[in-house]
Amino acid sequence: MEDMGGNGKWMSTLYAFHQAGAMIRLFKVKEKQKELAENANGGSPIKKQTAGELRLHKDISELNLPKSCSISFPNGKDDLMNFEVSIRPDEGYYVGGTFLFSFQVSPTYPHEAPKVKCKTKVYHPNIDLEGNVCLNILREDWKPVLNINTVIYGLYHLFTEPNYEDPLNHDAAAVLRDNPKMFESNVRRAMYGGHVGQTYFPRCM
Repeated sequence: MEDMGGNGKWMSTLYAFHQAGAMIRLFKVKEKQKELAENANGGSPIKKQTAGELRLHKDISELNLPKSCSISFPNGKDDLMNFEVSIRPDEGYYVGGTFLFSFQVSPTYPHEAPKVKCKTKVYHPNIDLEGNVCLNILREDWKPVLNINTVIYGLYHLFTEPNYEDPLNHDAAAVLRDNPKMFESNVRRAMYGGHVGQTYFPRCM
């Protein structure tokens, strides 16, 4: 009988702990509801990361860039979705130049490619004078398995091997196709700060 009584006390104690645990959980839920209500009434908002931000954070933490490429966050690390990438080619027509790109990443990333623009005015067959970039992985060939590292390498590749077959600047593409020596001369003139035809390019060396 004593064993039964002991078991009964043990069961009563276990039930009491269970009830206490339930009360603590309920208290935490109520505290969370209160916190959310306070935020809705003008308190400091709680910033919940989107799936896109979480994926982008992973991409950035795993970046493996060549020394000629660097990334910066003009708005601070709290705004990962908008950043800049600087590319300084170490070979090819554009060697010695520095080219700055802005990246704007959607909350739906990686299901949508980042929006990339070149902030440096450049004489290039695949970049127009407004900074729009013609890169297949930013358009029809984008897939969610690709990442920011892939895009930066793609941009770097545009400077080491510009492509006249898929142009945004048709004049530059035609010169590259028909007269590579003149194209090289035009690139150097533009990078040192000067006119190519009627268009002025600020120095980017």
